[in-house]
Amino acid sequence: MTSLLEVSELRVAYPRRGFRARPREVLHGVSLTIGAGETLGVVGESGSGKTTIGRAVLGLVRPDGGRILFQGRDVTHASAKERRALARTRQVVFQDPYSSLSPSLTIGDILCEPLLVQGLPAREARAHVRALLDMVRLPKDALERLPREFSGGERQRVAIARALAPEPKLIVCDEPVSALDVSTQARVLDLFIDIQRRTGVAYLFISHDLAVIRHVSHRVSVVYGGDIVETGPADVVTSTPEDPYTRRLLLAAPVADPTEQRRRRELRRHLAEQVSTPP
Repeated sequence: MTSLLEVSELRVAYPRRGFRARPREVLHGVSLTIGAGETLGVVGESGSGKTTIGRAVLGLVRPDGGRILFQGRDVTHASAKERRALARTRQVVFQDPYSSLSPSLTIGDILCEPLLVQGLPAREARAHVRALLDMVRLPKDALERLPREFSGGERQRVAIARALAPEPKLIVCDEPVSALDVSTQARVLDLFIDIQRRTGVAYLFISHDLAVIRHVSHRVSVVYGGDIVETGPADVVTSTPEDPYTRRLLLAAPVADPTEQRRRRELRRHLAEQVSTPP
């Protein structure tokens, strides 16, 4: 598989408030790769650093160490001009479909905007947008409607279409279904898979939910305290993990049987003793 993204020993620190306060390092040397047309799931609890990985890949935070290669090109410290040029090839789908779309623009305007910025004629842009609506399974009349007229799942489909508009090679999906109900989640996840089969786009898929990651990913990296503690095929990592922290994540999933739930709770307590506190 051709390598699309290579992240090596990535370190990121955020400043703290206060005089002489030392920056807080949130990534301590993270390394990962994504092949063309592949989905790498990145899973971890809140504050683990998984979203920071996505932001660094998109150029939204400046790394304090390490290297990011995209299509063989070093983009670790890309300038603002270089980041704008790279935006066509790297897109993002955010967590909240309610706040990620401009409430005052029609769906047609939202989807056409990135194409017009690239210099595509208006007629061609509208034709491309109609094809995108078909791809995300929204009706043609959506073009003239406002985001508030759609459900959460439909708004997230619009956000996916917007990310697809410039025909990127990689989409960073940052908790893209966590704001949706369970049945809608499954339909949107199936849509991600179908789009990947049709377009060959790669995903860096970020989530706190192992079940979601298992559904969409080819490989999985588990993040804990700013470090990747386990990486492997999705079916292996999400069923027979080796690291104690990953096993804790697996046991955190609720089950209907109260006896089994109690057993899992006891196992999680035991595993918690084996997991070191993150720095």
